[in-house]
Amino acid sequence: MTTDFQRAREALGARMRDIRTEGGVSGRTMAKRLGWPPSKVSKLETGKQTPTPADLDAWATAADRPEAAAELQGRLRGLETNLRSWRRQLSGGYRPRQDEATAQERVTESIRAYEATVIPGMLQTPDYARHLLQHSADLRQAPRDIDAGVLARMKRQEALYRPGRMFHALLWEAALRVLACPPEVMAGQLDRLAGLIGMPTVQLGIIPLGVPMTITPRHGFWIYDERLVIVETITAEMWLDDADDIAMYGKVWERLDRAAVYGSRAHRVIAAAAAALRTA
Repeated sequence: MTTDFQRAREALGARMRDIRTEGGVSGRTMAKRLGWPPSKVSKLETGKQTPTPADLDAWATAADRPEAAAELQGRLRGLETNLRSWRRQLSGGYRPRQDEATAQERVTESIRAYEATVIPGMLQTPDYARHLLQHSADLRQAPRDIDAGVLARMKRQEALYRPGRMFHALLWEAALRVLACPPEVMAGQLDRLAGLIGMPTVQLGIIPLGVPMTITPRHGFWIYDERLVIVETITAEMWLDDADDIAMYGKVWERLDRAAVYGSRAHRVIAAAAAALRTA
């Protein structure tokens, strides 16, 4: 399935090709002028590689169309609206990204979140959140505004107490057992999860280890009403608003939901994970 991001990248590549041909420059000549291998020119024009801002400036100059650089840069910014690198998002620290999430959640009535290895931010304790943000900052060499990021993440949780809203979380049982924090912090986090069961604006489903499944997604994803899906990868977030993409993630959600347990059965899975912490 072609995503909206890929279609936008292909459109950018096609426009780059038009600018080159309008300037009367062949693909080989373009590669020579830029000092690039011909394969890079081909990949950019066919949408198989995302250009950098510097690539686009050099392209416009090499095509004898320097005035086209602004147009290409604008198209790239539109493309990056769908693929948002963590480097760019976290350049100002963690609080701005949390504030952006709050803005999305404020205009959303129903959120469906699936996570395989981590407790969703909307359900985290402050101590658990602090450890995750510290790990992220270490990995990405991001600004270490950890305390501000934690406070902003906790503020997001106010949405859980607004009537008429629903946060529906599906967690693979592994998320209850991954120790991304000290055992005592994880124990507090599991206690927080258990306390959320039965809350009117929260539905918490757990997919037990060993349960038969018809699909095994490799990453978490969040569905906001029927208008947006956010997928987190190692290097970026994908913001998908194409109707086909949203429908596909909805189908995946339904299959995962059928494998989940709720209520007292979910409570027992959480209790087992907590008991394993005490005996470790």
